[in-house]
This record gives sequence, C-alpha cells and structure tokens, in this order.
Amino acid sequence: MSEPASSPPVSPLHDRHLEQGAKFAPFAGWRMPLHYARGVLAEHAAVRTSVGVFDVSHLGKVWVSGPGAADFVNRCLTNDLDRIAVGGAQYTLCCDESGGVVDDLIAYRLSDEEILLIPNAANAAEVARRLEEAAPEGVEIRDAHRSLAVLAVQGPDSPRILEYLGLPHDLGYMTFAERFVDGAAVVVCRSGYTGETGFELLAPNEAAGDLWDGMLAAGALPCGLGARDTLRLEMGYPLHGQDLSVDVTPVQARLRWAVGWDKPEFWGKDALEAERAAGPKRRLWGLEATGRGVPRAGMSVLDGDRRVGETTSGTFAPSLKNGVALALLDADQRPGAELELDVRGRRLPVRVVKPPFVKPTPS
Repeated sequence: MSEPASSPPVSPLHDRHLEQGAKFAPFAGWRMPLHYARGVLAEHAAVRTSVGVFDVSHLGKVWVSGPGAADFVNRCLTNDLDRIAVGGAQYTLCCDESGGVVDDLIAYRLSDEEILLIPNAANAAEVARRLEEAAPEGVEIRDAHRSLAVLAVQGPDSPRILEYLGLPHDLGYMTFAERFVDGAAVVVCRSGYTGETGFELLAPNEAAGDLWDGMLAAGALPCGLGARDTLRLEMGYPLHGQDLSVDVTPVQARLRWAVGWDKPEFWGKDALEAERAAGPKRRLWGLEATGRGVPRAGMSVLDGDRRVGETTSGTFAPSLKNGVALALLDADQRPGAELELDVRGRRLPVRVVKPPFVKPTPS
C-alpha cells in the first residue's frame, strides 16, 4: 500500500534550507536546494577536499517485508542479493521485460524478511507498483517515500562528522549499521554518489533536523543538487532519466557488473542475455573536451560527418576545469577515439575516455 498523497512532498529540512539561503529548484515533484549562498563550486570543492552534507530526502523508500522477502526481491531485480549478507547494501537495477532500466536503486538487506529499497524520486511509485503486482501472498510492499529523511555526508572528513555525532564511522563500503539517537532509529550506510568517502543516513523525519544541525556544527558545508550533479558526473556515475532509462539497458550502460547473470530469474533476463550474446549496438562512455566549451545533454557526437552518438549528461568539471560528458556511442567507438560535439553548429573536439574522469581523494 502507498501513503496518501494529499499534499505536495516537502523535505523535513525545508525551513533549515530557507534559513541557509538556499536557491531551490523543482526535482521530481519536490522543491529541493540547488545550491546555497557560497555556490556550486564551493560546495563541490568542500566535498572533494573536506566534507559536505546533502539533503536527499526526495529519494524514494520502499519496504519489502514478510516471509521470503529477500528471495522475492532477488527474483525481480538484476543484482544477486545473495552476494551480500544481512547488514549489506547493494546497487541494483529494476528492468522491464525488454531489458530497459526502469530505475537504478540501492537495496538494504536488514534481514531475510525485510529489505529496504532506495529508488530515485521520480520512479519510486513505479518501482513499488511493479513489486506490488508481482508480490506473492505474505510479502508486503510499502511505499514510505515521505516518512524517512535521507542525509548524505560526503568527503574525506566525513568520518569525523559521524564521530562527532556518536554514529559508527568505521564501516566497510556498502555496509550499514543501525543506531538509536534520542530514541529514533538511524541507519548509517558507508555509501554515496560522489566518489569520496561518505555515508548516507536514513532517519525518521522528526530526527532529521537535529542530525543536520549537528553536521553543520561539526563543520560540514551544506550542499545542493547542483554540486551533487557535478560530483557524480566527474565519477561517471549514471543518472536515471538521462544516462539510464527504459530505452537504455545495463549492457549498453556498461553496468553488467550489477547483473546476477547466474541467477535463474530476474526481470528482463532473457532480453539482456540475448543482447549480451549479440553485443550491444551502443555503449555509454565518457567524453573529455580537448577544446574550449562545455558539453550538455542532447548534443550530437560526430566522427567527421558521421553521427556516432549523443550526449546524455554534460557539465563543466570543477576538479578538472574542463568540460566532460557521458554519451551513448556506436559500438565501434572506443576510449582514445577523437570525436567532436555539435555545440549549436560549432564543433567541440572531445576524446572518448573510460570514467571516472577524476580520482577520489585517498581516505
């Protein structure tokens, strides 16, 4: 069952963002901070060199519970949930029968009978709907999109912020622990979307404010979705709705590692196995500008007069002081190839590269 949608979704930290002078932008029906007073470049630099904190409470939260919940999720989503133990988290994909990506998400294995899924904001209801339609008797699907806040503290100094709050900070990558803070259960996971050392915290809405205040008091800089986008793109992390969609498969997106090929079943398995065997007609690669200019999504990629692909994301990479992009390119294109982008009739030279574009700060 889903929560009532009687009012527009609002972050539980909205008033604090207003106090911090945030500039807001619409995002999947939510009004979320794009950046704060210091701007995107300062926020980006803080995460790469020290520590920043993002409110990403717009992300979906879907509980799958009941006898056999883990087995059920494993029969639906691409990655092999049996690769992780209780207390582990996993990047996985929800595909349709054609192999297209309905969403990419994180699965938290709390027990064999309780899985928490974190889909993207725009796709949370669709993921919940597909699971609810397929769920066997005794397995409950609950869309808890508005009841939990999600904070992402990211950067080489992030363990210090967790220590200040009295939360676990020595976790292995993609593992999580639960702690109680003033009576509220807080899940802390060693994960993130920036490439830096970081943690994502899931907490009841009523506990989010104190956590946010504590992080800022300990020295974390508030960061918005603008810096989150430049940081993820420097790492070559795909964004659903741009680099991933129902028209893009994991094979095309070079996400084969997120598919449990040996599992007996998952949504889209037959189509993906056929595409893997035949070889995809296009692949997602990185493009690094070798001339002056900033790539944006939707630009044609040219090899001489031949169109060989299209950019799916593009930005100015603050760490490189250069333009970078992700692009779906014809299968014959490989890293090292010299191509061009059509930037409103002007040619911008680019080089095909395998992301990441930058190396994260050593932890």
